[in-house]
Amino acid sequence: MKYPFPKVDLHFHLDGSIVPEVGWKIAQEPGVDLDVKTYEDYLKITTVPATGVEVDVFEYLAKFDNIVKLMQTREHLIEITYSTIKRACEEGLFYLEIRFAPQKHMEKGMTQKEAVEAVLEGIRQAAVDFPMIRVGLILCCMLSFDDNRAENEETVRLTEEYLGKGVVGVDLAGGEDSVPMENYDYLFTDYHKKGLPMTIHAGDNGKPTNVAMVIDWGANRVGHGKHCWYDKEVLQKVIDTKTPIEVCLTSNIHCKTEPSYEEHPAKKLLDAGVKVTLNTDNQSISNINLDFEYDRALERVGFTYNDLIQMNINSIEASFMPEEDKPMYIAELRKYFK
Repeated sequence: MKYPFPKVDLHFHLDGSIVPEVGWKIAQEPGVDLDVKTYEDYLKITTVPATGVEVDVFEYLAKFDNIVKLMQTREHLIEITYSTIKRACEEGLFYLEIRFAPQKHMEKGMTQKEAVEAVLEGIRQAAVDFPMIRVGLILCCMLSFDDNRAENEETVRLTEEYLGKGVVGVDLAGGEDSVPMENYDYLFTDYHKKGLPMTIHAGDNGKPTNVAMVIDWGANRVGHGKHCWYDKEVLQKVIDTKTPIEVCLTSNIHCKTEPSYEEHPAKKLLDAGVKVTLNTDNQSISNINLDFEYDRALERVGFTYNDLIQMNINSIEASFMPEEDKPMYIAELRKYFK
């Protein structure tokens, strides 16, 4: 169904949320290294059907390898960012935090800085045409089998440089526990002391103790985080520290990090006192939007309508927008409680 209240999405990957028609258009341009002949072929290698198909987390992540081939020039990044925000606005979002890994967009000579500036330009252009939606940008460091320490340090440095200029925070993404997450603490502990806003992927397909670890690093929020439910000590730490978690229902089902909507712990986490937020993760890869997620939340996970409003309020409270701006958004959402 279409939900009338203004919506918030805090866990939204740019590459995973490309408007399919825009991605297909770019895929047909000269110099784009994506060997697909038809729109249907494009969808097969870039999306997972919204229902009925499950992959594992690494099969799911492999979809990104195809998509980032479309995102290797300034012009393409601007177009993709603009059209993605346009769709989010049309779907009723009034606050959105987009995240992307600038180190993934250097195959044709762009620097990380140039990639960041291209996405920020797309955000600026969208702000002119769609002033009803506000957008912040999160820069992702990456877990990697290769030595990408220099690239990750550059990502954090760029977060510092552009903080308050469109960039709102930093993240660590990738295949959790594919490499030891504890090896990445150097990226966050020192910068936490400087007040850099942080949301870090943890407790999704990885062990629950990763959630406690990134809270100790200084994470303001945890990306996914729902595996904290399976460790009482970690769960209590999340509750005691009031650390919000960014739940993404359908991508969890697709990646088999939870067995089903019905068994997903999100509602139990909210009822236990966790600051749960509800997000899409990768709209286009998972072939969903927030209304789809809300339908599943009500019909299969056990949430109530008022829970949806509360989780959007949680999202505004947990967002990286300036604190003085939050009361206006929260007051608007409170009008929709039943």
